[in-house]
Amino acid sequence: MSVVGHPPPPFFRRGPAPIARFVFFVTLSLGLLVVDMRVKYLEALRQAIGVITYPLQQAAYAPVAGLRGIGSYFSTVSGLQEENSRYKRQQVELAGTLLRQQQLEQENQRLRSLLEMKQRQPAKGVVAEIAYGTKDPFSRRVIIDKGSQQGIAAGQAVVDERGVIGQVTRVFPLQSEVTLISDKDQAVPVQVVRNGLRAILFGSGSGVLELRYLPTSADVQTGDVLVTSGLDGVFLAGLPVAKVARVERDNGFAFARVVCTASGGVEQHGLVLVMGPREALPSAPAEASQPERPAPKPKRVKRKE
Repeated sequence: MSVVGHPPPPFFRRGPAPIARFVFFVTLSLGLLVVDMRVKYLEALRQAIGVITYPLQQAAYAPVAGLRGIGSYFSTVSGLQEENSRYKRQQVELAGTLLRQQQLEQENQRLRSLLEMKQRQPAKGVVAEIAYGTKDPFSRRVIIDKGSQQGIAAGQAVVDERGVIGQVTRVFPLQSEVTLISDKDQAVPVQVVRNGLRAILFGSGSGVLELRYLPTSADVQTGDVLVTSGLDGVFLAGLPVAKVARVERDNGFAFARVVCTASGGVEQHGLVLVMGPREALPSAPAEASQPERPAPKPKRVKRKE
């Protein structure tokens, strides 16, 4: 009941207008994104959330793992025996090649020691399994089941049995994020095996790779094999990366379009090897600054008369 001369109180209390609240929260979100990009103050929170949600991720992935286990359990024994016998035959056929490779590596080490050359860095790493892919349709990234607790660090190269597949870009305590070489933001310095031509291999985001910024007169042919050049300090030199699938040259453009296919199983799930970090090159020892001594004057020999 209202008092004479005063309006009744409103039934619903209204706050700020919806559009004002929307603008406020959008501005606050953008500000937090910019501050986090500059300061990285939410990195510890991400690590904690990753540890907390890890059991939930494993529980969600358990049905898929169970179905895969059941499917592999009911695989026929005859097929497994046939595959095993085929692998044994291949192992016997490749025995001579493997023994020859070991002999060549020993000869290479002896020649390098004779020439006083630095030994090549051995390939070390951690075996991991690709758990699942990210849900972002505009990126090519996967999650592996090894993290900082197993010695994984950001920037390490990731390979499989056929070649390079990507690079570690984000590390959590128990998991790591790997950006594949087919991602549109990934670039790998490569070298053509046939002629030693150096170039940069870029991902296109659609599963294919491209050699960019090569002039139309560059000596690149269909079928050329590309390996890592090692100039970036991340990938070891000589790792297979891709193979040239198509070369398009147009005199109206300054650069040729070179389309490549990845050597490794970039779009396949399985076991991978996270390469160990490259060792820093030893710096040349500083020579002690000593004053130059004048050359001794030749002594005069007296002739006997």
